[in-house]
Amino acid sequence: MFDNLSDRLQDIIHKTRGQELTQENMQEAMREIRRALLEADVNLRVVKSFISAIKDKAEGENVIQGVDPSQQLVKIVHDELVNLLGKELKPLDLSGYPSLIMMLGLQGSGKTTSSAKLAVKLKKEGKNPLLVACDVYRPAAITQLQTLGKEIGVEVFTIADEKNVQNIVQSAINYAKENGFNVLILDTAGRLQIDTDMMAELLLIDRIFNPQEKLLVIDSMTGQEAVNVAENFDAQLSLTGLVLTKLDGDSRGGAALSVAYCTGKPIKLTGTGEKLNALEDFYPERMATRILGMGDIVSLVERAQEVFDEKEAAKLEEKMRKSSFSYNDFLGMQKQMKMFGSVDNLLGMLPGIKINKDDRQKLSHESDKQFKRMEVFIQSMTPQERENPDLINTSRKKRIAKGCGMELAEINQFIKQFEQMRMMMKGMTDFKDMMGKGMPGFGGKMGKHALNKAMSMMRRFK
Repeated sequence: MFDNLSDRLQDIIHKTRGQELTQENMQEAMREIRRALLEADVNLRVVKSFISAIKDKAEGENVIQGVDPSQQLVKIVHDELVNLLGKELKPLDLSGYPSLIMMLGLQGSGKTTSSAKLAVKLKKEGKNPLLVACDVYRPAAITQLQTLGKEIGVEVFTIADEKNVQNIVQSAINYAKENGFNVLILDTAGRLQIDTDMMAELLLIDRIFNPQEKLLVIDSMTGQEAVNVAENFDAQLSLTGLVLTKLDGDSRGGAALSVAYCTGKPIKLTGTGEKLNALEDFYPERMATRILGMGDIVSLVERAQEVFDEKEAAKLEEKMRKSSFSYNDFLGMQKQMKMFGSVDNLLGMLPGIKINKDDRQKLSHESDKQFKRMEVFIQSMTPQERENPDLINTSRKKRIAKGCGMELAEINQFIKQFEQMRMMMKGMTDFKDMMGKGMPGFGGKMGKHALNKAMSMMRRFK
């Protein structure tokens, strides 16, 4: 997401590095920023407001002694991006019992899938959500929601052959109260375009049931059209927030930068992948830092805490310490890494990684391909070989090579890489143990010994 804009802004700021902020180079920088925003499909009135705000701040900015002027420009652009994206996280209002979340949007915007993703998110947060099928017009809509509900383990409320949506919602509320559901997610009907009948039905639901949240789901790939759709829905229903889908597929990001400003409504959630756990809270400041190539360590740590199992990690560390790390353990690690997300997404969260979108995608693709080949190689082993890598001799290698359709040389390379990784992991745990026994700050003989051993290991694997 935002890759083209991110690359352009970083290049513009890089050009000012080591220079004083003068009227001439500021005008040039503003021209470049304006062009970058327009190319990212940002709404023209948003561009004008953004440039004007940066200009006012930059011209009135006092030069801070010892601070690179380009860093001052980064600060100004960062602060304005945060303002543009909504200033701060706006969490969902779940104050009702049950809370009603009305999912709105045009057909094809990802509304039904986003409803299921939201249910997954709320379930993780300790809520007991109920999906309510309110699209009585599109034949496949209810089936789609039921399929998704079954996949994520969330109940879907429907009434067979009922065409009155008000009756469905009222019955769902009664059912939720009787069965302990505390959040209702209403998957309302979408249309190919906004029409009077559609709005009349949504207005009735809004006025009768007064939902805590009215979230408009917008496809980020629609660009400028997203602003028109959002403004029309907001004029009729007074939206409480926006959900942007397919942000991972939109390299420009104009919709995200435009809709929040033009509607005055916060982006509350973003869809960042096809998996049903790929719905995240939207943090304007974190997004601004990512756009400027400063990474997003907070989100990275939160994702790691969500994905990695502490007990499994402790078991793994113990195996590394005893040099009993097996191919089964490797497959377990790989499974957790897949849950973490793509290499492309991971690199985007790391600060100081200057790799363009194409190169990141290539790297991600190659890593995935290599992991898949490694997986096929391991699955061609016997259970005993997977658990005890030392069993694998030349004749076993030949059998494994035939089983997975690879050359013997490639099998040898995989085994060599695995052994190197196993040795490195053992060295890391040894180093951690010794550091724990040494004095803080590498004090004492034990601390120095640990440091020397670590340096020796680094030279060995260089």
